[in-house]
Amino acid sequence: MFDQVSGRYGLLNRLMTLGQDRAWRAAMWREVPESAGAVLDLCTGDGASLPGLRRPGRLVIGADVSAAMLHHALERFGLGGWAPRLIAADAFALPLRERGLDAITVAFGVRNLRPRVEALREMARALKPGGRLIVLEATAPQSGWFAPVHAFHLRRVVPLAGRLSADPSAYEYLSRSIFEFGSGPEFERDLESAGFGIERRRMFMLGATRLWTARRRAAPDALPRGREPRSGERAPSSDPALQNASNPVAGTREMPQPRSARESEWRWWVGAQLVTSLALFLALAYGFWVYWKLGAALPLAPWQRRGLVLLMLGGLVAFGLRTVVLAARILGPPER
Repeated sequence: MFDQVSGRYGLLNRLMTLGQDRAWRAAMWREVPESAGAVLDLCTGDGASLPGLRRPGRLVIGADVSAAMLHHALERFGLGGWAPRLIAADAFALPLRERGLDAITVAFGVRNLRPRVEALREMARALKPGGRLIVLEATAPQSGWFAPVHAFHLRRVVPLAGRLSADPSAYEYLSRSIFEFGSGPEFERDLESAGFGIERRRMFMLGATRLWTARRRAAPDALPRGREPRSGERAPSSDPALQNASNPVAGTREMPQPRSARESEWRWWVGAQLVTSLALFLALAYGFWVYWKLGAALPLAPWQRRGLVLLMLGGLVAFGLRTVVLAARILGPPER
């Protein structure tokens, strides 16, 4: 089914989410720790969730069961440099070693994994103790004034938009799957059952989409001695030639990180305030100088002269201090 709709999958996602899916994915990316050295994007599809995960030195893996979807991701990213590594894989038997990942992201894919608890336990197996699972998912309507609008969108608008795809029935399934997934509490119970503790939850578009950040509470059980690995599972190896994707040795330096989009936006905003404050300070300074030179010739009453001097001096002090504070902020470390 996903092979059939892979050609226009991204375009239809834009339409059905009213263009908000990129912003929601960006919120998901921000939940991944900057120090994460190995990150899996499960149900990666055409790779829409991969760009914001890429960092120098980080291993990013995109996994999906649909080869056609992965073909589109390959066309987007290629194979060179720090391009994500793409694998066709079953979410219930990931071809990854135990405790090898620092984080897993899943965008609009968890509802397709059934039985869900088994899939979550497989993710827990691949995560390190304390590793994060970040899930972005469309949810069913909750009670409230927005519920009828939300239900109409899922039952009517989504299948209608699906007629633009090669397989309209896939979008009828998409609508049903969202209702079957539930509004959130059911999924949170499954997370708890699989060994995750929920750290944060957010909702977008009045609850039509939700974001969960969960942490693996306890270390996944190691592969019991003598047990044969399942299909797709690699048994732990003591071969000294093998190396973990992310080095857990204490004292190692953190890998270099690029400036995030949020930090760049913050610096541009503070810079704009700094330029404005400095311009106002210089304008007041020039005005005060002109008044000092020509004040005696101006037809002003004594109280007006005193008031004008106080206003200009007060403005000079206020905007001078603000300029210094803003300059210190922009030259210092970014605020959290």
